[in-house]
Amino acid sequence: MASVFSRRVVAYILDFFVLSAVMWIVSYLLFLVIGSKNIYSVYQYLPYVVPVLILVYFILCEKFAGATIGKALMYLQVKSKNGMDITWQQAIVRNLTKIYWVPIIFDWLIGKILKSDRLLNNITRTIVIDDGR
Repeated sequence: MASVFSRRVVAYILDFFVLSAVMWIVSYLLFLVIGSKNIYSVYQYLPYVVPVLILVYFILCEKFAGATIGKALMYLQVKSKNGMDITWQQAIVRNLTKIYWVPIIFDWLIGKILKSDRLLNNITRTIVIDDGR
């Protein structure tokens, strides 16, 4: 079986595809609201809408289901280090770096330098575990 780390990477890529589908729908709805007179004006709003959608997706999925769709497909779950479900604060803080690619890479690198998991997982005292299926 693949390591938890490699399954986390695959889960993140799967979540990217899920978010891409959601963003396509949102951009279409924005186009309907803005109208067809200025077709390219939708792209002016995406830099503001996309980070919000990413945060909402990761926070809500991990808070209510314990996993995003990608993590669920890879049989992974997010838990507090004490074994309980994560709190709102933990869900928000641990997902702050997922807005863009560069912060999550630094989050992971700093965690590896400190000989542990991601930095924000250490700060929030959360862990990604094998779901055991």
